[in-house]
Amino acid sequence: MAERLPGLERQPDAIEVVTVEGGDVMTYSFGSGDKVLMLANGGPGLPCDYLRDSHSHLADESLRVVTWDQLGTGRSERPTDTALWTVERYAREMEQVRSALDLGPVHALGQSWGGWIVIEHALTFPDQVASLILSNTTGEVPYLKTEQNRLRAALGSETMTMMLRREAEGSTDHPEYLAAIEILNWRHVHRLEEMPAALQRSMDGMVFEIYQHMWGPNEFVCIGNLSTFDRLADMAGIACPCFIVVGEHDELTTACAMRMHHVLPDSRIQVFRNASHSTCFETPGPYFEALSTFLET
Repeated sequence: MAERLPGLERQPDAIEVVTVEGGDVMTYSFGSGDKVLMLANGGPGLPCDYLRDSHSHLADESLRVVTWDQLGTGRSERPTDTALWTVERYAREMEQVRSALDLGPVHALGQSWGGWIVIEHALTFPDQVASLILSNTTGEVPYLKTEQNRLRAALGSETMTMMLRREAEGSTDHPEYLAAIEILNWRHVHRLEEMPAALQRSMDGMVFEIYQHMWGPNEFVCIGNLSTFDRLADMAGIACPCFIVVGEHDELTTACAMRMHHVLPDSRIQVFRNASHSTCFETPGPYFEALSTFLET
């Protein structure tokens, strides 16, 4: 019997340690169906709690739901070598988990940063992917950065000027700058009056060193090594069915989602009204209905 984890509404049926490039990671499995849904959570630097706990009930639909704490996070090993923090290595890590657990070709769901992991994985290991769910993500960070600046500019020219000045000075911890980020987070990251417990656990477990090295100081400033990630043109070679999920007010915007939809040869897209980046929590009914419908086809 798997050990019990505190705070979970549903306990994993199996918890296993897998050795990957750079260390050991903790994996979690629910259900025993032949069809496997493999989850790659966002961040980078977050433990998998929010995605694992919100999607584990899909095991009731004859699925095996599998996820893991990415290396450096959660209950996985915590190496400090920054050379490990690349999307290419995390894609190999995903494959090492898939192979070690003998999952066969998986239906891979990547949310936010996890979307880049599953895109890279699908391009590198195409025979191991049955379908992709690209949730609140993009195939090209350079274009996303232009969209981020558009969202920031909507705060007004004076606020935008202040933010650029604070970033140039290195004073992004100033209250006026943090207040602007809080508004952006409310508009585009999560529109939740109350934070779900699983999401709060993931946020509390953030490993900021990984986040900052790969992304930057906050959601709306990308200066880490992901700033050049651009696989959009290569995504034309992904032949498996793809489902693109995007919130109407998503920080990874509908324009980003549409650009993936246009290049993928077999894709469908759904924009969820009144949702932002946390679609599975903000509009759970429509989200899980659409996800289940896709996985049944």
